[in-house]
Amino acid sequence: MRRENGETSEERRTVETADAEESTAQTAPTAGEVTEETDEAKRVATAQEKKKHVQKEILSWIITLGSAVLIALMIRTFLFEPIRVDGSSMRDTLQNNEIMFVTKPEYLFGDPQREDVVICKYPGRTENFVKRLMGVPGDTIEVRDFVVYVNGEAVDEPYLTPTNNDDASSANMDPVTLGEDEYFVMGDNRDNSHDCRNYYGYGKPATLTRSQIIGHVRFVIFPFNQVRTID
Repeated sequence: MRRENGETSEERRTVETADAEESTAQTAPTAGEVTEETDEAKRVATAQEKKKHVQKEILSWIITLGSAVLIALMIRTFLFEPIRVDGSSMRDTLQNNEIMFVTKPEYLFGDPQREDVVICKYPGRTENFVKRLMGVPGDTIEVRDFVVYVNGEAVDEPYLTPTNNDDASSANMDPVTLGEDEYFVMGDNRDNSHDCRNYYGYGKPATLTRSQIIGHVRFVIFPFNQVRTID
């Protein structure tokens, strides 16, 4: 066997093999390192999947809640809604804190009629009011000695309680003729009702427009022992 520079070829191969093995040992990951890297990748992937799942769940809840709110709003706007009585201006037809069932379709597709009990808005106010509709466009309405006259004829009002209609301030009102889009409402408790006879801020008769009449009171639904229709 020849020697070159003092080494045989066999010795050189042995040295080269040893160097290659050492280099491989230095660069190749061990089984433990491979396992750790694989586990870390799995944890990252799992975390990402959980994050996506949570995001989908949140989006699903937002869509569900948004849809529920939209449906409820549409029902209240176009079909019906419960409204609580606040005050005594409609006593004894309605009592404070009773809950009314108010319908909408008949006023969306038709016009309110005299003596309907209605939910309305007053000019410059945001809250709802409950009153009785006493005059529609074209009517002339007046009060003489506590009696309401519409177009010269006395209105029969069996729903009034005499003791709620005997104050001198309610005794008389000069005739008011309603225009094309004018409506006139009163509370059944004539002695204690701010309405078209004496609207806030005016101190004199003031009418409502059609758009300010938004619902028809049909029933009292609470308290349960007072459930009844409203005429």
